[in-house]
Amino acid sequence: MLQHRLIRSGPERERGGGGLTTPAMEIVTHLINDTIEFYKWTLTIADKRVEKWPLMDNPLPTLAISTSYLLFLWLGPKYMKNREPFQLRKTLIVYNFSMVFLNFFIFKELFMATRAARYSYICQSVDYSDDPNEVRVAGALWWYFVSKGIEYLDTVFFILRKKFNQVTFLHVYHHCSMFTLWWIGIKWVAGGQSFFGAHMNAMIHVLMYLYYGLASCGPKIQKYLWWKKYLTIIQMIQFHVTIGHTALSLYVNCDFPHWMHYSLICYAITFIVLFGNFYYQTYRRQQPARRDVSSSSKAGKAVSNGTLNGLSKAANGAMLMGSKEEKPQENSGRRKRKGRAKRD
Repeated sequence: MLQHRLIRSGPERERGGGGLTTPAMEIVTHLINDTIEFYKWTLTIADKRVEKWPLMDNPLPTLAISTSYLLFLWLGPKYMKNREPFQLRKTLIVYNFSMVFLNFFIFKELFMATRAARYSYICQSVDYSDDPNEVRVAGALWWYFVSKGIEYLDTVFFILRKKFNQVTFLHVYHHCSMFTLWWIGIKWVAGGQSFFGAHMNAMIHVLMYLYYGLASCGPKIQKYLWWKKYLTIIQMIQFHVTIGHTALSLYVNCDFPHWMHYSLICYAITFIVLFGNFYYQTYRRQQPARRDVSSSSKAGKAVSNGTLNGLSKAANGAMLMGSKEEKPQENSGRRKRKGRAKRD
């Protein structure tokens, strides 16, 4: 079927303007036609249970949402450039705690449905039947896909609050790729091995949005939130577990599309690299600088006249000795002035 051609090649095929079709145009046209034919073929093996669900009929709505997201990334900062940042405190509290409940609902649904369907955590093929437990699994995975679209609001709130430094490549890559790629997962494999990553990630997002929700409540709560860096560690552990679980599925020759397994491993590796770099830049690289600041502040406190930080102990000692030597001179001066006053 992939060899099927919708147009003929060769110099005898003429364009409407009378010229001959160039080889480059023929290659592009054949590539487009083959892609369309391949997509039509994949629809014949798609999950029929989800084809009438919202956003699942075709990829255009998902692509349109993701394109709008990328467009906002470009236009949003321009719009906010000469404007005061929005506070959005109440909005953030409602949003973050709503995401806590949504992700907990997804986690609970996947746990209950997979347990009732007796899923295996090592190898589980997709059951496309209308079994209630299998449909429940598919429904929970669809909600997981939808949650990734809702998470685009993370970036929107960053831009409206002018927290542009938070909109990093990792942030955009993570949000945009997850929503777009999970459409493929729901369209063709809404069940089976797909549940494992979503199940684990939903629980992590419960903790993550709980942290953000508490942080939105203000300084009185923020001082107790010492565990932010551990969220990044948990996320990196998640990616390593994903790679191990997927490799095990390949090892046992699990009845699940192997190309998805290989793609997932490559995808998880990109996150390990990006999150690892984020952790190093945020928590490891800044530690020596913080130690230098704390040590210099202590040295500054030892000098009573407010000298610059970073002076050596010898310099500090010399200055202290100098201050001691100046005091007798000042006292002698006062005595002389007093003596003159008496003479006068």
